[in-house]
Amino acid sequence: MPFKLIIFDLDGTLVDTSRDITNALNYALNSFGLKSFTVEETVKMIGEGISRLIEKVLGQENLQLKDEVIKKFLDYYSEHLIDYSKVYPYVRETLEKLNGYKKAVISNKRENLSTKLLDKLDLLKYFDFVVGSDTTSERKPSAIPVIHVFKKLGVEPQETMMVGDSDYDIEAGKKAGVKTAGVTYGYREKQYLMDADYIIDSFKDLLPILLAKI
Repeated sequence: MPFKLIIFDLDGTLVDTSRDITNALNYALNSFGLKSFTVEETVKMIGEGISRLIEKVLGQENLQLKDEVIKKFLDYYSEHLIDYSKVYPYVRETLEKLNGYKKAVISNKRENLSTKLLDKLDLLKYFDFVVGSDTTSERKPSAIPVIHVFKKLGVEPQETMMVGDSDYDIEAGKKAGVKTAGVTYGYREKQYLMDADYIIDSFKDLLPILLAKI
């Protein structure tokens, strides 16, 4: 059965947002005299949303600061969404060739920030639907956001593919009964993607997989 819907993760799949997230994180932490993190350290913790990221960096000893640090993070990040963020190679060109498919984004970034980021990078026009961490009752790796998308767009799970760079994306897709593709150029090492139905090293490698199912 051919695919009719492709769902994409955002950070680490469509866009490299690592430096802007790191800058916002360090701004928030430094406001409270807490230590900074490198981009390399930060990307290892990205994927479960802003709240979980802040919890991880604060640890038990500073967890009481969570709400204040999140506010500082969001205040800064919303004003510096695309200072350094870049669309990954071949993303635009490939999305241009996917006119015949319904397309959605599921991010563990909040919906308004996800939509704003896509809009500022001129990617929003390619997608029928954007789901953030606060759109549904649960976030990835739950199946709920994936099910929400294919029901909303009137597509069956067996006609859907989930594309992402982390085990959270693959797990969410698997739980929802859709095919999954892991991208190796994002924030997670390849070992975390081994349960995916397909593994691709470049965004453009998605095309032959989709064409093979027509």
